[in-house]
Order: sequence, then structure tokens, then C-alpha cells
Amino acid sequence: MKIFNTMTGKKEELKTINDGEVKIYACGPTVYNYIHIGNARPICVFDILRRYLEYRGYKVTYVQNFTDIDDKIIKRANEENSDYKTVSEKYIAEYKKDAKGLNVRDADIHPKATENIQQMLEMIKTLEEKGYAYSTEYGDVFFRTGKFGEYGKLSHQPLEDLQAGARIQIGETKENPMDFALWKGAKPGEPSWTSPWGEGRPGWHIECSTMAKRYLGETIDIHCGGQDLIFPHHENEIAQSECCNGVPFAHYWMHNGYINVDNKKMSKSLGNFFTVRDVANEYGYEPIRYLMVSSHYRSPINYSIDIIKQCQSALDRLYNCREDLRFLLENSPSGEKAGEEDIKVKLAAHKDDFIEAMEDDLNTADAISALFELARDINSTLNPQTAPSKELCQYALDLYTELADVLGLLYVEKEKGIDEEIQELIDLRTEARKSKNWAEADRIRNELQARGITIKDTPNGTIIVTN
Repeated sequence: MKIFNTMTGKKEELKTINDGEVKIYACGPTVYNYIHIGNARPICVFDILRRYLEYRGYKVTYVQNFTDIDDKIIKRANEENSDYKTVSEKYIAEYKKDAKGLNVRDADIHPKATENIQQMLEMIKTLEEKGYAYSTEYGDVFFRTGKFGEYGKLSHQPLEDLQAGARIQIGETKENPMDFALWKGAKPGEPSWTSPWGEGRPGWHIECSTMAKRYLGETIDIHCGGQDLIFPHHENEIAQSECCNGVPFAHYWMHNGYINVDNKKMSKSLGNFFTVRDVANEYGYEPIRYLMVSSHYRSPINYSIDIIKQCQSALDRLYNCREDLRFLLENSPSGEKAGEEDIKVKLAAHKDDFIEAMEDDLNTADAISALFELARDINSTLNPQTAPSKELCQYALDLYTELADVLGLLYVEKEKGIDEEIQELIDLRTEARKSKNWAEADRIRNELQARGITIKDTPNGTIIVTN
């Protein structure tokens, strides 16, 4: 498998530290709010990376942290007249709801920053002893970027260029504007921990270096995150980790591209800021995941209502194929027929195309095209007119499910035990469709969606699924 390595700026063959094993660290959310659709991209993309590597037989150890102490968390706690722990625990729980809705599997380890304070203090102390860190009269500890000769190697910017945009904030006593905080001295009313430099709390960058080392080792295979983290976060992680440990921090760096909204950068000031929860309440979670899969992970993608509806329609086609296959499987006779082995070979060719795409820097765009081509051949060769055998139907269904699972798609199943009120709405929608009252049918569909029920219209009837 080839991976584009941000460090080298080119695709490289994946060679892991230990044969058959992959150690991955993914930067997780700062838990002070609901995750937005931009956050959803790395969460989904690197979930697929993990799934694919496991599919190819690797043993994967996947670590994704929670930043549960930060300026934004403290600010939110003050706004809510609460405390940092209550806020962080609340939004960790909300993150897990959204991640489950997006069919993102739990990491093997979800460490929290506040559970690793002692390890951070040890790393900072080592950096200080080696001359890479210094303390100030305010109880802050900073990293000396100028002492690390390779600073800027990930973002491919020389230190002089980076220094041009650097500033020293009021109350800071840095030796150099580019130096960054490893430890922040306590301020009145803020949570703090005891350290050799006085009461305080960790800087943002030190937590990931510490947790990657604790749970994966001094050198890891793949470190990944959003493009916005290349500088300064990942650049600073490299500096402090390699200066502390004396070995390379990560062999491969993977970064996903940005998400725009209606072709504009997403921001609260522009009023085009959407949380995953908001979008899911309107359209369901799976179209969001499909959006993240439909383009190559390094390319920028655009979110709009029209695009998310297109994702819904594309998923409908994929679900229709699966439901038709299941219908055929239930109603087909046993006993393979002449020529069906050739059909299996034809269908299996799409798996080869799928794997070829995924081996080429996780090209999910081409992989999903292979899945649609498989669906097209299934629809044309397995139908009531061709009367396929049960064995061929099972083979096709297994293959189709296998590839969809790698992408984390088609994870919604029929809802059972629908209550009377929901069933009444479904029946009303069916009548509206029969009378071609499309506006009423859409209204009911949206109402059901808001209640967590998604309607899939297939040639074999209406399918009811949960979000």
C-alpha cells in the first residue's frame, strides 16, 4: 500500500515498524462543543484507514485522544457556570453519539489529556534537562524552537519564515516569539495541577506527544489529522517528541483536506457553520459519512444541501441493490446453474479494482466507483428475469457487503417493532405517493427523519431504517 507522506511530500510504500502490525495515532476533538462537519472528515477518513488495514490482515492499534482541558473548555465552563470536567464529559458523550451515528468505531484507546498529566510533567522535565525547555517567572515552561534544527520540516517552512508571523502575547516572557508553551502557569479561577514549576496546566501540543509515547511507543507508524494541524500542532509535536526521545516520532504523516460550505470556508462569522448533529437531524448520519468517502481524502470537498441530498440518492441506489439481492436470496432455488461461475469471476473483478484504489493512498473515490460498478453488474445479471441460484445470490451479497463494510457504508438495517404512530405516518406517506402528492410525501419523510426513521423506497417496496 502506498501512502502520501506529508513529511516527504510524496507517496511511499507502507513499511511498518513490526511486520503485520500498524500503530496509528489520530488527533481527536477538543471537547467543548458538538463536533462540526469539518471535524467529521478526519474521524471518518481515518476510521476507513483503520478498517482497510485490518481488512488486509494487519493488526492495528488505533489511539485517538480527547483534549479535555483547554482554553475553549474553560471558557465554555465559565459561560455555563460549570466546571471543565462537567463540560468535557458532556461533550465526550455527545461526540460518542455522533461517532456511532457516523459508524465510526471506538478507538482501541481513547486517552484523555487530564489522565496523563504525570507523563507530561516527566517529558517536560526531560526537555528542560536537555536544554530544550525553560521556565519563566510566571510559572510557564516554553520549548526552544531555535535549538531544534529541523523545526519546520513537516510544514516545509524555514524557521525564518515562520518567525515572521510569530507574536509574543501580553504576559508572556518568551526568549523567542516562535517558542511554544509546554506548561502554563495557573491563572485565578482556572483548574490547575501541581508541577515542579508551580501550579498550572499543560499546553496543547505536549499532550499528544505524551499520549502517543505512552500508548504506542517512542516511534509510531502513522500519525494523522486534519490539514489545519500540520502547523503548529504537529510541527510542535515532532519537535518536543524527537528532542525528548532522540528518535523519529512518526514514519508517516497523513492529513485530510478542508471542507468548504457552499464553496466558502466554514466559519461562525459567515453563518455557514454546521454541526454533525444539525445535519444528521435533517438528513441522517450516513449521507455525511458518504460525503467524506466520495472524494479523495486529501482533496478539498464542498458541503451544501444539494450535495448532501445527492449523497442520500447515491446511498438509496446502493441500498436498493442490497435489498434486491436479499429478496432474490430468499426466493431463489438452490443449485448453481451453468455459467454462474463466470458471473462470479466478473463480479470478483470489481473487488480487485476496489483494492487497487485503496492501495493507492486510500483512494476512496475510486473505491466507491468500484462498489457502484459491482452494484450495476449485480443488478443486470441477478434479477427475477435471469433467475439466479441461491448460491450465486449469496456470493454476490457477501462480496457487496464485504466492500461496503471496508468503507463503513450500508450499516443501517430495517427497523423492527415500529410503533403505531410511526406506522400511521408511513402509511400516509405511501398514500401521498400513490396520489402523486410529492410535497406531502416529502413533508412526512422529513418528519420521520426528525424522529430517527429514514425511508428507503426500493423496487421491492418501502424499507424503514434507523439513523
